[in-house]
Amino acid sequence: MNPVRNTSSFRDPSGYVFSDGTAIKRVVFPSYFKQYNALSDSGFYTKLFDNQFLVRHLELSQSTDQIVLEAEKIPFITYPYEWSFLQYKHAALLTLKIQKYCLEHDFTLKDASAFNITFHEGKAVFIDTLSFDFYQQNEPWKAYKQFIMHFLAPLVLSHYHGLDFLKTLAADIDGISLKKLSKLLPAKSWLSPTLFTNIHLLAKYEGKYSESKSEAKTNTLTKSAQIKLLESLYDYIRELKAFENTEWDDYYNQTNYNDAAYLFKKAFTKNWFDGINGSSLIDIGGNDGTFTREISGKATLAIVADIDPNAVEQNYKKVLKQGEKNIYPLVADVLNPAANYGFNNEERFSFIDRVEALQLSGCLALAVIHHITLSGNIPFAFSAKFFSKMSDNLLIEFPTREDSWVQFLLQSKRDFKDHFDFYNEENFEKEYASYFEIISKETIPGAHRILYRMKIRK
Repeated sequence: MNPVRNTSSFRDPSGYVFSDGTAIKRVVFPSYFKQYNALSDSGFYTKLFDNQFLVRHLELSQSTDQIVLEAEKIPFITYPYEWSFLQYKHAALLTLKIQKYCLEHDFTLKDASAFNITFHEGKAVFIDTLSFDFYQQNEPWKAYKQFIMHFLAPLVLSHYHGLDFLKTLAADIDGISLKKLSKLLPAKSWLSPTLFTNIHLLAKYEGKYSESKSEAKTNTLTKSAQIKLLESLYDYIRELKAFENTEWDDYYNQTNYNDAAYLFKKAFTKNWFDGINGSSLIDIGGNDGTFTREISGKATLAIVADIDPNAVEQNYKKVLKQGEKNIYPLVADVLNPAANYGFNNEERFSFIDRVEALQLSGCLALAVIHHITLSGNIPFAFSAKFFSKMSDNLLIEFPTREDSWVQFLLQSKRDFKDHFDFYNEENFEKEYASYFEIISKETIPGAHRILYRMKIRK
């Protein structure tokens, strides 16, 4: 297979990433040889690996033209606008921790993009091998402003205004401007020494000394002062919280299953995954990953996607607590999944494209179709097409019109309730049959819900 260059890395003047079909590799240009060799020969890369700060790489070859590395494979890359608040915090804290560690070894991060972080084996990890440079005495952190725009901005906006602001980088891939950020924050934020210094004062300074003005000047900052700045940001972000009650908080205590139905559903899910000899899956609308965990012991990769950031956060906390390395929680709205973003729409890849490329063994869609159809106004044919891209094998739960949640959603339509007369078992099966073969179906005892095993039509 011919090497395929990864379009996410085209902005990097030090090298680029490519895939040869089996592995992810990185080419290092001669302009970065000095830094790379110093980082390697000093053992600093190894220290970053050992501290689980940086994704591991293996040097494959070195010539006068290029150095080729093979990176540890990360099965699924998540982006900042797909993280819960705690995930975002941990990504920010890791970046600060790495920069402090760099300074202690006379290196520095030359950029602080949130896209340099992803989650692997349950934890945040830095993935840009070429982001490190030599530290110059009394030189300020060049990536400081980018850190504020990429990390501090979404976190403080979410703290004050709600969790939707965690998606800031989806609206502006380079981060929100400091001027706009300062205006969006409430007046009381000016009383916070951290926010006053790192946002409001910085925004004011940027307006006065823009790069286009002749009076722009280069500041100096001692290493000890920079470390104090990093520690101050670290302490502030570590204590930062976001309070927002969401629809799915404590979901499993509100559901209308009895214990027998709940256990039946768990057993059915396990039997389905065994039946397809599954080794990987995606759980759409998976909440806190409860049903994924029934089968995750047999899966090397389990992606749990949910629209609710609080549910995703609970899942992430379980991953951390239980040391689960194969479960990847992320925030994803089926009605508006992450698109292709950036230059030529090729810098960040869509949720659907990333999942489709994995060719996962199975897809779980439990207690989600009525929300897609009745809340999202998505016809069955369109949701069937969506699920056909997730996996060849689908386990989907269909709540009938008698289900209390369905009744609630229909009543909420009021005068338009009759427009959803199509919502029934017969039409569901008919539309999904265009994409899937229905292998079997079974009603959950004591519930107005049907579980369908489906397989893609070739």
